[in-house]
Amino acid sequence: MEISVDRGRCLGAGMCVLTAPEVFDQDTEGGRVLLLDTDPPPARALAIRRAAYACPSGAIRVTDGPGQCDG
Repeated sequence: MEISVDRGRCLGAGMCVLTAPEVFDQDTEGGRVLLLDTDPPPARALAIRRAAYACPSGAIRVTDGPGQCDG
């Protein structure tokens, strides 16, 4: 699983932090998304995908890495 964040697009809504706090945080200046874990365990995949879906600005992108399928 590959996760990317676009801090310029982030609105600071915080849905990612509420959904997957082990993977995402917010900075102190503008509340923009911070990616805490670039290689999270497979057990967090569903929460990460939910966080990306819940993001109102679409600042989080999740793709399967080469040869991976999170089913």
